[in-house]
Amino acid sequence: MDRLISLEPSNVVPIRVEPGEKCYGLITLRNVMYTMPVAFQLKPVNKVSYSVRPQTGIISPLTTVTIEITYDLLPNSNLPESYPYCDDSFLLHSVVVPGAAVKTASMNDSVPSDWFTTRKKQVFVDSGIKIMFVGSVVLAKLVTNGSIDEIRDVLEKSDPSWKAVDSVDSEGQTLLHLAVGQGRPDLVQVLLEFKPNVSARSTRARLGSTPLEAAVASGESLIVELLLANHANIDRLDPSTWGPIHLAAGGGHVDILRLLLVKGANVDAVTKDGNTALHIAVEERRQDCARLLLTSGAQFDIRNSSAGETPLHIAAALGDENMVKLLIEKGANKNIQNRDKKTAYDVAVEHGHTRLYDALGLADTLSIAARKGDIRTVKRLLESGVATNESDQHGWTILHRAAFMGQADIVQILIKKGADIDARDEDGYTPLHCAVETGHAKVIEMIVKNGADVDARTNKGATAMEIAVSLNYTGVIRVLKDSSRARSRYGTEMGSMKKRTGRGQSIRGSFDRSAEPLTVN
Repeated sequence: MDRLISLEPSNVVPIRVEPGEKCYGLITLRNVMYTMPVAFQLKPVNKVSYSVRPQTGIISPLTTVTIEITYDLLPNSNLPESYPYCDDSFLLHSVVVPGAAVKTASMNDSVPSDWFTTRKKQVFVDSGIKIMFVGSVVLAKLVTNGSIDEIRDVLEKSDPSWKAVDSVDSEGQTLLHLAVGQGRPDLVQVLLEFKPNVSARSTRARLGSTPLEAAVASGESLIVELLLANHANIDRLDPSTWGPIHLAAGGGHVDILRLLLVKGANVDAVTKDGNTALHIAVEERRQDCARLLLTSGAQFDIRNSSAGETPLHIAAALGDENMVKLLIEKGANKNIQNRDKKTAYDVAVEHGHTRLYDALGLADTLSIAARKGDIRTVKRLLESGVATNESDQHGWTILHRAAFMGQADIVQILIKKGADIDARDEDGYTPLHCAVETGHAKVIEMIVKNGADVDARTNKGATAMEIAVSLNYTGVIRVLKDSSRARSRYGTEMGSMKKRTGRGQSIRGSFDRSAEPLTVN
């Protein structure tokens, strides 16, 4: 027999360290003798830092006694000198005492000390008792240090009733928050193995965040995935102002936003002040996030509760031309008014964003005015800065529209303002092709005289002359032939007389294409 007493649950005593509380741990001594009582004496080698209660006693056969080991922290310290493991040791003496009365006490003289020193008896000495420091202070420090193995050991040795994995540090952050703050998915994974409260809030700020909110805000996609796999709440919960989807959109974290949407996040969920994720993406100029939200079915005409503004109002106020184009392309209603009865166009005007006028309404107005021959309106809009070479969803410029409708005066004004005379629509039609299709000889003559390429072909290979011939427009044919003769007489190609502005043909605005060009096969 090598011992009289067994140690339960193991030879490691977890001493819990908590702010402002006594630091102590418990260990159980079991008499393994079937018929004889056993006397014990447990003494720390470091008597300054540790105290033991009871230090001596007698244990009946096959029964137990629980020992409390207390550790005294150094003054002005909240951690032991070494943690979680330490080299401090204890000596456990035990001896069989036939016929002795059972007793346990905290007094050193409860069992005569000479029982453990006399040579007449066989005294067993066990020095295997070890100390491990656990508790919130220790765990917070270990997580901060990234000590994965030690974290697992401490959590395994901690009493389940302590809920050690939900410990918080001195600033109110849970262990998960600390791991998220370091951007350590491996630490998060270890903590998740011990089933923490994944929705616990940090009390560091007035409106503390959940671990998921913190991970999303930091752009930690792998940690977000781990938390979602462990049933972290995907919705905004009071008292949070923003939910995970808003944090992802505002931070420009497209991959996280996509993951949240795949996991079922409400694309139109609102913040505490009534903004959707799309409002926030627009506000923060996160175009990729805005595009993803729109593709995922976000409603682009929702008005927020603070000012009654749609995302388009916000983009207009910021002067974000690309965002305005994106929203309009997806179908945003330009006529919705905010709480101040202002449309997005009104907001753009208020902030002096003149480059947005076309997309937000003036281009439409100019198109209609050009089609109707409203010279006064056309001049006024052009003077206000409306672009002449922007195209609609079909590639038609305002010059295409005016030429097709035979508005010669408007055509002349547009050409003088630098309209691209050879601009092509999605079918390869130039304004000359449009004028020929509808037989407007005066417009054709004006366009040709200003250098239009009479040999330009549509995507199907048709020239202006071939279109005129197919439609049997004799007057138009004559004008085109005269232009060809004039070009030969002067010995120059009419193409060298083109007046082009070189301005880009980005799709801008949505023109009213009430009359489509004829198709020549």
